Amino acid sequence: MTSSNEYPLPSSRKRTAAEQSAGAVALLETVHRDLASVSLPLALPGVDQARLEIRSSVAQLDDYILPRYRSLDAPLLAVVGGSTGAGKSTLVNALVGHPVTRAGAIRPTTRQPILLHHPADAAWFEDQRILPSLSRIRGTVVSMQVPANQAGPAPDAASVSSLVLVGDHAVPQGVALLDAPDVDSISDDNRKLAGQLLAAADLWVFVTTANRYADAVPWKLLLNAATRDITVAVVLDRVPPAAEAEVSEDLRAMLAREGLGEARLFVVPEVSLDQLGMLPGSAVEPLKTWLGDLAADAAGRADIARRTLNGTVKALGRRVQLVAEASEDQRRAAVLLGDDARRAYQDAVVRILNATKNGALLRGEVLARWQDFVGTGEFFRNLEQNIGRFRDRMGAFFRGEPAPAIKVETAIETGLQAVIVDEAANAAEDTDQRWRSDPAGRQLLGTDDLSGTSPGFPDDVAAEIRAWQGSLMELIRTEGQGKRTQARWLSFGINGLGAALMIVVFSMTAGLTGLEIGVAGGTAVVGQRLLEALFGEEAVRRLAQTAREDLHARCQKLLQSEQKRFLDRLEFDEGASADVLAGHARSLAGLAGAA
Repeated sequence: MTSSNEYPLPSSRKRTAAEQSAGAVALLETVHRDLASVSLPLALPGVDQARLEIRSSVAQLDDYILPRYRSLDAPLLAVVGGSTGAGKSTLVNALVGHPVTRAGAIRPTTRQPILLHHPADAAWFEDQRILPSLSRIRGTVVSMQVPANQAGPAPDAASVSSLVLVGDHAVPQGVALLDAPDVDSISDDNRKLAGQLLAAADLWVFVTTANRYADAVPWKLLLNAATRDITVAVVLDRVPPAAEAEVSEDLRAMLAREGLGEARLFVVPEVSLDQLGMLPGSAVEPLKTWLGDLAADAAGRADIARRTLNGTVKALGRRVQLVAEASEDQRRAAVLLGDDARRAYQDAVVRILNATKNGALLRGEVLARWQDFVGTGEFFRNLEQNIGRFRDRMGAFFRGEPAPAIKVETAIETGLQAVIVDEAANAAEDTDQRWRSDPAGRQLLGTDDLSGTSPGFPDDVAAEIRAWQGSLMELIRTEGQGKRTQARWLSFGINGLGAALMIVVFSMTAGLTGLEIGVAGGTAVVGQRLLEALFGEEAVRRLAQTAREDLHARCQKLLQSEQKRFLDRLEFDEGASADVLAGHARSLAGLAGAA
């Protein structure tokens, strides 16, 4: 099914050319916005290439695709590019008949690109319609007698981000020539600028030499041209007459093998330059004539513009699809990292809850304080022998010197706090190890050590345990409100009853149905029988279940706050989703197909 943003949109009538162009521009602007929003933050295999595709695609939309769609009748931009020392500037000077761009042995020679145009075409290039990131400098031809090694802007060490515009009547109206930096320049800025300019071209005039035409860097760019279906003119420069047939034949075969069989090939023989560093006009006459014929043929220019634009949009669709796949890889990687953290902390919650119901917390200090509270062994024997008399004796028990129930609560708080903190630290260490075994997780963690608990976590745990204990007291108060005969017991023994309920909760080894007691002999039986005497067996089950569920929820909240340290690192703005990008890729393919 076609998504709502795909092109062309369904219509009950034939769309006019203006409507089609407006629809295409709207789609391309949306693609530009969504591509620019994609971040790909995770260090996954191939992500550097995907990020480069994003930057290159956004730049090409700005520099060429959107400007050309908005101005289909603008002059063609023919970019003259090639390897270091191939003779690009010398060729451009020969095409206009006088030195206008600097040529020489010092590298890099062409650093500040020069755009030569017919004066009548100036308006097309003076604004930021194309190559908007490059500022404009208006240049003039000051003398026809300036040697080629002094013409044009002088190379300097600073990064150049401007475009020199030169109006010259020797350039045919309808075609502009842009002398680009070397594609294999020793300067990183020059290489990047050359790639940017070539990506903005309607037409490539690619210059190479008889001894360098098989170099890898130029061919990489030529292959890119083949994917864009761009019109290419290849200039084979400085060819010795004796080698012209052999070299030309070999280069034509290479072009054909790589899908560039339609490229025009022009051969410039190896000749001496004149005193101004100029080639004789006859050496470039075939190329000059071809450009002139092209400029004079409005329909031919339009065909080249449409063909290049269509091929570029088609290639853009493939690149957007690659970005969509990279975005989906990012989403899946983030989900896996998040699942690792959640699983580690959920396992920790399970271990904490197991520790609270297998009797482990009733050993040591908790057991000692509970036994201090309920009395001596004789008390246990009397309780077991005659549970019926327990109700009569409890009043006297609680009216005497109050037992230290608060010590039981404190012991429980200390023991439970130790368990929770320890398991939270285990979960953090487990998550840290899992993330560091993954390049994406390792990048997210950086130099931060999250393998322990966060500062203040033990205090938060203690506070939550005290809040849980307080909630147990409130449960007991609520349960005892309807039992008037026991109001006096509750008023004297609320802390003791709360401690008893905690003991029952921590001694349940068979879930919440049987209330099986199995720790420290009959120790927990005292708490259970006391509560059952006051509230009944069913109420005790209900109270214990409610208390356990409350403890579970509080433990989950505590550990979720800890796992958030990891999950927060996955909270990044991914930009447009993989589905949206894949929809754009289909729309671009539809746009290219419709053209």
